[in-house]
Amino acid sequence: MTMMDDFDFDDLEIEDETPPEEANNRTFLLVAGVLGAFLILSLVLMAVYAMVIVPRRRSAESTQVAQINEQNTAVALAAEMTADAQSWTATPTATNTPLPATPTLSPTPVMAISETPAAGLAQSREDHLTATMAALFTQQAANLMTVTPIPTGLPATGFADDVGLPGLISLAAALILVIVLARRLRTA
Repeated sequence: MTMMDDFDFDDLEIEDETPPEEANNRTFLLVAGVLGAFLILSLVLMAVYAMVIVPRRRSAESTQVAQINEQNTAVALAAEMTADAQSWTATPTATNTPLPATPTLSPTPVMAISETPAAGLAQSREDHLTATMAALFTQQAANLMTVTPIPTGLPATGFADDVGLPGLISLAAALILVIVLARRLRTA
């Protein structure tokens, strides 16, 4: 007799130890539903951002560029018109005045007209140039008073720049809440 003969397999009752299935797995379905709703909500919000907010921002930027170009064109046109006005000089018109029939003696001697312009005319032209330059400088100073955004740092793009610190804190709190709920649901 061998040792195997001493052991009787017929007396042994073998039971199938499979765990009983839960009739309804509500916890899993609840968590899966919440995560699915969160995913769908985030996809919808991203689509709204891409379809509504980004085009509005681009439209506002292009409108601002158009306004700046319009203002620059107006300044250039004003400067060109000022230059055209400066180049214009008044030309004296000849009048046909009849000479008196008899020469009259005047108490003051009459001088002949010279070909060089008078000092007063040159001074008047300088006054016009000074006034025009003062007007252009005033326009330029008014344009400098207008606030135009100048990039001085890094671009403000990305999730943290759009949402800000409160959004990041609330997102971290939501993720911690998901972790706590998942651990509770696993132990329950």
